[in-house]
Amino acid sequence: MVLSRFWLAIFISSIAFVVVSLFTAETYTIDSVLNGKKDDPILIAEKYAEELPAFIKDSIKIAPEQTMIINRDTLNADTTYVYKNKTVKIFSGVQKSDGLLPTCKSTLVDLILPLIAYLAFFCGLMELLIISGASGKLAVVLSPVFVKVFPSIPKNHPSISYMTLNFAANFLGLDSAATPFGLKAMESLQELNPEKDKASDAQIMFMCLHASGLTLIATSIIGYRAAANAANPADVMLPCIITSFIGTIAAFLIVGARQKINFKSASLVAALVALIAAIIGLLMYVNHLDLIGKNYFTTNLSALILLGIIIITLVFSFMKEKKFTEAKTTVFDAFVSGANNGVKTGVTIFPYVLGMLVAISLFRNSGLFEIISNGLGFIFSNMGVNKEIVDALPVALLRPFSSAGSRGFLIDSMNTFGADSLTGRLSSIFQCSAESTFYVIAVYFGSVNIKNTRYALGTMLLVDAICVITAIFVASWFF
Repeated sequence: MVLSRFWLAIFISSIAFVVVSLFTAETYTIDSVLNGKKDDPILIAEKYAEELPAFIKDSIKIAPEQTMIINRDTLNADTTYVYKNKTVKIFSGVQKSDGLLPTCKSTLVDLILPLIAYLAFFCGLMELLIISGASGKLAVVLSPVFVKVFPSIPKNHPSISYMTLNFAANFLGLDSAATPFGLKAMESLQELNPEKDKASDAQIMFMCLHASGLTLIATSIIGYRAAANAANPADVMLPCIITSFIGTIAAFLIVGARQKINFKSASLVAALVALIAAIIGLLMYVNHLDLIGKNYFTTNLSALILLGIIIITLVFSFMKEKKFTEAKTTVFDAFVSGANNGVKTGVTIFPYVLGMLVAISLFRNSGLFEIISNGLGFIFSNMGVNKEIVDALPVALLRPFSSAGSRGFLIDSMNTFGADSLTGRLSSIFQCSAESTFYVIAVYFGSVNIKNTRYALGTMLLVDAICVITAIFVASWFF
């Protein structure tokens, strides 16, 4: 219900703002909101050539292709004049994201189709894990801890192994693998859910822990920083881990308190201590490496572990081939069957993702997001907050809505202020310390047709806020 109302609020307010802007002459055309593409120049006016200043009118008619650009060094903004059919179209600035119709297309072509391919492959592997018995063995090993965190899940339930693989993939920055594992976990948890259109306690706990984004190897962030010529691209890795770890602990405590989980359980405490020890051990190892060694380690660790999961699954399936025979199938046929289920899951979640991303596109292109962002920046500036921190806030504000959008702000902040500035580093920490909340909600709950997400959205947004505050303190401390 909360998600539905939020979605309607974004849609209605964005459309209303666009219409008001058009009729009050704040916007010249709203075509870009519907048909524009990211980074396209924005049409702000159209005039007859005679109405322009003399130097522009005379220059544009002799310019190549009758197009003239006055760059930001002159007027503090790129302004393009295009002369055609006695009129001059004036463009200034670029569009922040795709319009409504291009978003519909890109959601299918650039997001859902690749996601379906990932789902098909990893769901095929998971079918092998199920039939071979590997998922059951993993569930048995981890049950003592998981039944404390998820008391409504029976001991040795298959969802335990799927959640474990999802957390592990997130931890290692394996986004392409994390989503299929997570969707399989939601599907398995849905089998235990007595109210099929309402999120269960276990599903909410899983979603909030997943969305807190605990990450050890922020491979993509390191890559962006390297491309922006950072002196040490991996220097944000420890702040990212600290921020995301605090976010994960916050999510567990908030949801756990709501669900009355026993935090004093010995197995739970032991698991938490083991996790902290593992993180500290890996950090100590990485910290003693030089720059090339860090880059080599972070680049290859995730890939090696993913390949390891694949080869272990295949070898174990080969060793347990009799189980496939008993199930009246073969290893390859089982993989194909699982892949087919992955394709069906991808088709199921498409409408949910489409609806959410189109709303976000309208929100950004309407100008509302920019007004809110600038307003918050003004408030924080007047409160005495460091300007370098304020300049990084757009990444934090957009991150819950769109990973691609916040990534654009991240790259822009590093290009504008420098990858090694506090703004560039803080933007990197914002980007890797949490998930895209609304996208995750749409994908995971949509995959099992849950309409009532209960308190999941509110909790996830609260955790996002905690991650933002933590990132600011951690970045200020480190840099």
